[in-house]
Amino acid sequence: MSAGCPVPLVLASASERRRKILSDAGYHFEVCDPGEVENAVAAAPTPEALALAKARAKAQAAAAGLQAKEPTVVIGADTLAALGGEVLGKPLDRIDAVRILTRLSGTRHRVITGLCLWLTPGHAQPELAAETSWVEMRRLSREEIEAYVATGEADGKAGAYAVQETGDRFIERIEGSFLNVVGFPLERFNERLPHALKRWGIP
Repeated sequence: MSAGCPVPLVLASASERRRKILSDAGYHFEVCDPGEVENAVAAAPTPEALALAKARAKAQAAAAGLQAKEPTVVIGADTLAALGGEVLGKPLDRIDAVRILTRLSGTRHRVITGLCLWLTPGHAQPELAAETSWVEMRRLSREEIEAYVATGEADGKAGAYAVQETGDRFIERIEGSFLNVVGFPLERFNERLPHALKRWGIP
């Protein structure tokens, strides 16, 4: 349980980045890895809708496995990059990481995180929000991309780069939340959590 939050929190994510952001913000929480349930979300009309659907799938899967006896808020989040309407999520392998970075090189693209707050047990309507940041990436050479991917830093990262690590050298400008680009929109979470608790009737 955290200061300012009257109920336990559970993060439905295996991401160390999300854990660190929440922990550094003073939140106390348990972790429940929902597995690769977001792969069950095949399509959505927009990148924002896809990020929200995947975040909801993660939160729902984690909540189903908790068997909580007291009100508990499960936090689901999913981050992806979007170039126009094209979604560029986590690379399948390092060859795919090279492909993704080649697509993003020299572009102004969006990084979108879907956020879902799921109250369990019960049937309360979940709280959903999407955060978008705009990222300008400089033009990268093929050699730079391949050298970066070879470090392993692109593995498992939306858009195949980690702005909080050495991938920041590729970025010229970020408009919006930096933490959203890292993988968790803390500012939006801080805003939506009290709203959700009030809506659910939790003082």
